[in-house]
Amino acid sequence: MVYIYSPCLSINENGHLTISGCDTTALAKQYGTPIYVISEEEVRRICRSYTESFQKYYNGNGRPIYASKAFNCKEMCRVVTSEGLDVEVVSGGELYTALQAGVSGGRIHFQGNNKSSKELELAIDNDVGDIVVDNFSELEKLNKIAGEKGAIANISLRVKPGIDAHTHEFIRTGQVDSKFGLDLESGEAFSAAKRALRMDNVKLIGLHCHIGSQVMEKEPFVHAAEVMLGLHHRIYKELEVELEQLNLGGGFGIHYLETDDFIPYHEYMQEVSAKISEVCAKYGIKLPRICIEPGRSIVGEAGITLYTVGNIKEIPHVRNYVAIDGGMYENPRYALYQSDYTCLIANKANKPADYVATIAGKCCESGDLIQEHTHIQSPEEGDILAVLSTGAYNYSMASNYNRNPRPACIMVSQGESRVIIRGETYEDLVRNDL
Repeated sequence: MVYIYSPCLSINENGHLTISGCDTTALAKQYGTPIYVISEEEVRRICRSYTESFQKYYNGNGRPIYASKAFNCKEMCRVVTSEGLDVEVVSGGELYTALQAGVSGGRIHFQGNNKSSKELELAIDNDVGDIVVDNFSELEKLNKIAGEKGAIANISLRVKPGIDAHTHEFIRTGQVDSKFGLDLESGEAFSAAKRALRMDNVKLIGLHCHIGSQVMEKEPFVHAAEVMLGLHHRIYKELEVELEQLNLGGGFGIHYLETDDFIPYHEYMQEVSAKISEVCAKYGIKLPRICIEPGRSIVGEAGITLYTVGNIKEIPHVRNYVAIDGGMYENPRYALYQSDYTCLIANKANKPADYVATIAGKCCESGDLIQEHTHIQSPEEGDILAVLSTGAYNYSMASNYNRNPRPACIMVSQGESRVIIRGETYEDLVRNDL
């Protein structure tokens, strides 16, 4: 039997995989496949674990911010904000979605390394609470736009702290060689702070960093806090401004496999809070408001994807291909990163996972795979295959490659289900064609 690590998953008396009390085979029958399924209960549980850790270890002086790029839709924005989280966005589309969901501008934090003038105007028009400035050009552009609108924009500076988080090279963001942020070591970040403080239409409220994604160790986060407070102190000492906020980003790892050993969130908060208190006492500065940006860790394990098994090709002494009715168009992570997943036959979840399979998608690409040489229950055409921990960076990275429509997303809670994103139709695919 497969190891199931998420509290929202279980196996019922029929041997079927369930999520938040819903039988996955029944969901597949009701809504069709492929479909994304998100547990509202698990999302809320994890949101609360973050807010509670702020109360316990940092006297409530800060808040978690949901990194919506992991999974952005109106209902997800509503759920996380109802649990007290702010929302981070990285594009005009994500910003517009959050606003349409009823999130107030003051609870939105706008990231991105190359924001357009149109995106910055949208942010200013909606009084976005924190625009995270990536570079000097953006700083000048934002000051100009805000001035033309008679506004003052709250900003933080995205800083490269020079820390390697030991993750995949495509998702490391805190080292010097990164497209994101202002370099700390060369003095670029300090120069940007000095320039921002001379401007009339921006207000520098804090500093921001992000060291990477799927980080499985505490030490890089603790070190990042210490390094960033060094810049915070220098700005206070030399520019005589005490910044109110320090955003340490996200990147907390989750279970994809039984062998993954992620950081318990409360342990992270405990150690980072202790380091911040220690460093601030050493420098004689006030404790800043702390923000963190969990995304994957909030929604990743709360989501699964369901497929129907198609043809099975057994190549002797080579491998067994198990084809599904989805693929890289709705989950490109294996093609991009060779990402690990746990897979199982949902209607045989209580059976031994003793069949070694390569899960193949339906796209016209040899590299359209979901997992290679993974153990699943013995498959048959028509079975329902579940891929676990797909709540993050699946729907948000989906495409229409090969003109495949993106699947629906279903949210479940206490045995009930509802559609939160409609599946696309063929008519949707040609809607903008001329």
